[in-house]
Amino acid sequence: MRITVLTGAGISAESGIRTFRASDGLWENHRIEDVATPEGFRRDPALVHRFYNQRRATAVRAQPNAAHRALARLARHHDLTLITQNVDDLHERGGSTEVIHMHGSLLGALCAACGCRWPAPLVMRAQDLCPSCGAPETRPDIVWFGEIPYHMEAIWAAVENAGIFAAIGTSGLVYPAAGLAQHARRNGAETIELNLVDSAVSRDFTQRRIGPATTVVPEWVDMLCS
Repeated sequence: MRITVLTGAGISAESGIRTFRASDGLWENHRIEDVATPEGFRRDPALVHRFYNQRRATAVRAQPNAAHRALARLARHHDLTLITQNVDDLHERGGSTEVIHMHGSLLGALCAACGCRWPAPLVMRAQDLCPSCGAPETRPDIVWFGEIPYHMEAIWAAVENAGIFAAIGTSGLVYPAAGLAQHARRNGAETIELNLVDSAVSRDFTQRRIGPATTVVPEWVDMLCS
């Protein structure tokens, strides 16, 4: 049985990483347009770097929880493709060896001028130079609003070939991730949502398990591995 899992901010919330909520137009007291768009970066790169430096420091201090570890265990028993919207590395530190980061990673740096990528230092600055072309265009390797998520070809293929598609801790507000469950269901997959509350796309799931990720995810994995 091929299983494809999509995880969102809710799976890392119990590790102390705040979830993203867009209903008020703010992200940790910042306007989304100022810290999560290419336009915001061009206006004030120093602000954007301060914002992501804080997030990177929080992510480095955070520890993987029982839900992260349960998915690593699931991969040892089944053919699993793990896709995450999260930019932390808690899945990897929880034992998962292959993770598709569709929205990039806090641990990566990207040159906006030439596209070079390299490991990000803990603190990034607007004046940092690209190690490849020397341009002062260093940015976090994060997919911002208005940009195309990474690895979409592999993601669509994994969704289309899944016998089971699960979404864990996702709001269902951000596309294209929010459309994956519907696509999986159209291709014949069993779809299941594991979330603290119903998401905006709960109608696309044939099953729902409501509760904290550290409870519902290990229980679900136990069932699949028994």
